[in-house]
Amino acid sequence: MNESFVHKWKSQVKKGTLAFIVLNVLKGNEFYGYELIEEVKKYTAIEIAEGTLYPLMNRLKKEELVTSKWVEQTSGIPRKYYSLTASGTKTLKEMSAYWEELEISIKKITK
Repeated sequence: MNESFVHKWKSQVKKGTLAFIVLNVLKGNEFYGYELIEEVKKYTAIEIAEGTLYPLMNRLKKEELVTSKWVEQTSGIPRKYYSLTASGTKTLKEMSAYWEELEISIKKITK
């Protein structure tokens, strides 16, 4: 087995699906960064570092797929909460439809 190839492939799959995963986690929810990382961990085997999450969130915000707001805490520093925009919800539906097609195709060739 070529471990180097598999490792690189896994990394590319993770990078390619991370936005899809994050948008799905945000569907109908609002989370701050650390909470979002924990939610992704709860549902997937994917570990996300803060150094990966925050640049992704900035890209999603720039694309107007998510919005953010600062919320003051009773103790400690304010937290930035993220949620889907209407455009994010519509985009996620489109991405989900493509994902379903892709999943069907992959299952056909891996049987």
